[in-house]
Amino acid sequence: MIALAPAPRLVASALMLALSPQEVREFLPGSLYLELRTLGDAFGEFDPTVATAAEFAERLHAENPEVLVTGWRTPALPAVLPPRLRYVCHLTGTVRPLLTHRHLEDGLLVTNWGASIARVVAEGALFHILACLRRGPHWALVMHQEQGWKTPDSENASLFGRRVGLHGFGRIAQELVRLLAPFGVPITVVAPDVDAAVEQAYGIKKTATLDQLFSENDVVVELAPLTAQTEGAVTERHLRLLRPGAVFVNTGRGRVVDEAGLVKVAREGKVLFGLDVFAVEPLAKDHPLRGLRNVNLTPHLSGPTTDRRRDAGAHALRNLRAYVAGQPLDAVVTPDLYLTSS
Repeated sequence: MIALAPAPRLVASALMLALSPQEVREFLPGSLYLELRTLGDAFGEFDPTVATAAEFAERLHAENPEVLVTGWRTPALPAVLPPRLRYVCHLTGTVRPLLTHRHLEDGLLVTNWGASIARVVAEGALFHILACLRRGPHWALVMHQEQGWKTPDSENASLFGRRVGLHGFGRIAQELVRLLAPFGVPITVVAPDVDAAVEQAYGIKKTATLDQLFSENDVVVELAPLTAQTEGAVTERHLRLLRPGAVFVNTGRGRVVDEAGLVKVAREGKVLFGLDVFAVEPLAKDHPLRGLRNVNLTPHLSGPTTDRRRDAGAHALRNLRAYVAGQPLDAVVTPDLYLTSS
């Protein structure tokens, strides 16, 4: 967290929203939007869906706000910012499409949704685990397209009694551990920041290598951040260490996994895959993963769900209140974090 000097209550037009109407409805429904308006005597609003990036830059300089609230649809900030702009409260995740590393180096304060969506992304991972074990993709094709039914040799599986491995142990992985608790599964983790205290606090066990993680577990969930060290870290060889009927889920970053190798293993049909993220998005219409009966696919939708985007909005409101009061902010995007995020 970064401590701020006390700031006065925002004055007229000191706060500007650059959000689409849909983003306002989903991230700031009802009382959240009304509370936002109370942070200053008035504020400016800009709909990026009906203007160009140049028009946005012109309006931004004309408003000259101290605080800018942004989202998925906000155009990239101009290289030269208005002189009063001090804080960008980004409602969503990555800020790379919005601003440059230079903006942060020059002292622009930026926050994003941080861990406010962690539990929902963890829920998405659990969905993929269960869908794979219960052979969801197979039965979707059988029931919807083939008008079929189960046969005496149809198989599915339960999460009870399985061993689960996690690659990465950030906030999403920590929330997933909580969601897995009712299933009583032993959980092992590969992550550099897991020590004995973390093991005890979460009831997990650290394992030394990805080889062990993949060879010793029935379910492996990919949740490592994308860095120079993790890009392509999960290889075809690792995936082949999974036994037949095992599950690999990726709701983290697509490029952590060698996708070409994943496709090869997936086409063989022995391992079950639950994938929400991919090396290149959107997934090509003719991508070889489409239509495979052992692959559960979602289009980068693990979180936040439409109804829980308000969690990110509430988090933003807490940061805005803290900013006005000169208190520490949560989920600050530092220059170093910008370089290691995607």
